[in-house]
Parts: sequence; C-alpha cells; structure tokens
Amino acid sequence: MKKKRVAILGSTGSIGKQTLDVLSAFKDDFEVIGLAAGSNIQLLVEQVKEHNPRFVSVKDAFLAQELKSILKNPSIEIFWNDVGLEFISSCSCDIVVNGLVGSLGLKPTISALSHGKRVAFANKETLVIAGNLIKDLLRKHHGEIIPLDSEHVAIHQCVNNSSKENIKRIILTASGGPFRTWSKDKIHAATKEQALKHPTWVMGQKITIDSATLMNKGLEIIEAMYLFDVNHSQVDVFIHPQSIMHSAVEFIDGNIIAQLGATDMKLPIQYSLYYPERKQLPFNLFCDLLAIQKLEFEKPDYEKFPCLRLAYDVARKGKSYPIVLNAANEIAVDLFLKEKISFGDIEKIILKAMDSHNATEPESLDEILEVDKETRQRVSELTNSAV
Repeated sequence: MKKKRVAILGSTGSIGKQTLDVLSAFKDDFEVIGLAAGSNIQLLVEQVKEHNPRFVSVKDAFLAQELKSILKNPSIEIFWNDVGLEFISSCSCDIVVNGLVGSLGLKPTISALSHGKRVAFANKETLVIAGNLIKDLLRKHHGEIIPLDSEHVAIHQCVNNSSKENIKRIILTASGGPFRTWSKDKIHAATKEQALKHPTWVMGQKITIDSATLMNKGLEIIEAMYLFDVNHSQVDVFIHPQSIMHSAVEFIDGNIIAQLGATDMKLPIQYSLYYPERKQLPFNLFCDLLAIQKLEFEKPDYEKFPCLRLAYDVARKGKSYPIVLNAANEIAVDLFLKEKISFGDIEKIILKAMDSHNATEPESLDEILEVDKETRQRVSELTNSAV
C-alpha cells in the first residue's frame, strides 16, 4: 500500500507532537512531507531530523534563516509566515493535520480544502468564524474534514453517516475544568497557574484556559453545528468529570449512542488519520471501565461559567457574532496568560465586544477578516483604557 503523505500545521504544539508520535508508530503507512511551526526552533529541528520532511515553515523570515543555517540541508524547502502555512497545506500531501490555535488556522484550512485535501481538524476557531465559507469549499472542491477534537471525533463515530433528520440532539461532554466545584467569586480571582491545571487533559495554554472558562465548549457548540448540520438548540452540554464518555448522539427513535475511551489525544488522532479504516492500537490506551466504576453527569452552571452562555447566544444569533466572540476571546485569554487582566475579566471583555458590535452578514474571506480585524482593534482599545 502506498504511504499517505501528511503535513502537520502546528507541529511543535500539543496536537502536533502527539500526531508525530502516532505517525512514528505507523511508519509503514505514513510519510511526513511537511511541518509548520511557530518559533520553537529547537524542537522543530529535532522533528525535521527525525522525520525528514520536504517542506518546513516557521513564523518569520528571521527564524527561517536561522533554521536554514542549522539544518544545512538544501533538499528541504523552508518557508515562513502565512505564505508558508498556505504552501504546506496545499503541497503534495494527502492529509493536512491542522493543530493550529485560533484564527491563524483559517487561511491554511481554506488552502487545503481548495486543493481537495483531507483536513484532520483540531482548529475549531476556523469553523466558528467561517463555517459557511468552509462548507462551500467542501462542496466545490470535494475536500474532506475529519474532526480531531475528542468530542467531535466521538460524535462523528456516533452519527456514522446517519441522516441529519434522524438526529434529535448532540450531547457534548465537558470535564468542567479545574474550577467545577469552586464558587463564582473564587473562580473570578483564579490565578494563571490555577487555570492551567486541567484535571484530565494535557493541552496547550490557550485551549486549557478556554476549558477553564468553558468557552472551549461554547466554541465546540458552533463547530458541531457546521460539522453535523444541526441547529444550536440540538446541542446540549453535559459536565462529565471522568472525561470517559467523550460525547453522545440521541436519535429521534430514543436511542442514544455514546463513544467512550481513554483521555488521550492519540486515539482521535489515529482515528482521523485512518478513517474509515481502523487500526490495531500500538499504545497502551485501552479503557478499563471496571476500574472507573462510575460515570457522572451534571448540568453546566451558567452563572459560574458565563462564557458558555455567551457562546449559546452567539450560536443563536449567527451573522458576524461568532467572529467577534472568537476574536475577543483570543485577546482576552492572551491578556490573562500575560497576567494583565484577572480571570473574571475574560468574560467582561468578550461581553463588551459583543455589546458594541453592529452585526453584518460577511460572506467572503475578506469580509470575515475585516470583522476580525475591527474586533481586535476595538477590544484592544477597550482593554488599554481599562487595564
């Protein structure tokens, strides 16, 4: 069997590193042809030497020159910036793994789908801000999105090509994050170190903070709407502290199908790479249900986690509101990680951005990017005057 060629966007991040672990376990089936990273040159050099890709991209021209001088390998083409990301995602590969964080993943996703690629997709923000555009590209160029987040991989398996008319509701599960049992006042005063201590998953900083606010689940609601063609009212969120049931689908005949598994991203990564096939698992990640003994479910507390309520409101409103939600959240989380605002300020900043926004119906990429740019400028002005 011919090896499938894989390009990884965000290779030095959490998703990227775990994807390379999976690919290393299946060297007879896959070839790494492209790697795109940010500024972690030391780790990228190690990855390049181990996997020998033909194409590599980094954050800027300075880092590209540094990488070139370290590698001293003329057979490797080195790119940088957005141009590099778009080239890597449209090169002679079969699968693009998009492990980028935030709106940075939009343009390379468009590039990959415009070339009819399969995109193993962990970059939920792209669907949040440009879901209709992505769906149009899928229809036009016959590319493919296979979700990579554990929740949407679970739903993908539960739906199993069933007609959307058969779906009554989707149940997205959330661990509840590190503050599930905390009071509202204590949550608002949480420190960066406390917010980054996720109880069940090891992830990058941005998504870990999103999980602490439950904004990550809010973004996943909008993502599910586009991936599975459902309405916001058909997506429920359950708090599930054990993180063993990754999500479920309830059908119109009353049957509920759930997907369970270990809390390790290698499982959904392997699924997205091989779909529709399944492969013998080379890692010791089998789930011992007898050892777990019980599965608990709770309703989310919208008073303690208002970001989830905001996301539901945005999912209902549509138009340009999801773009604003995402942009404001990215800025607020970045400010929190830099310890310039409090944890409780994240929700306040997003709410201010929503309240000051005049909604439009953006259709083109340029219109989407313009709303994103305007939101970031407005939020920066609001925070600079307040911080």
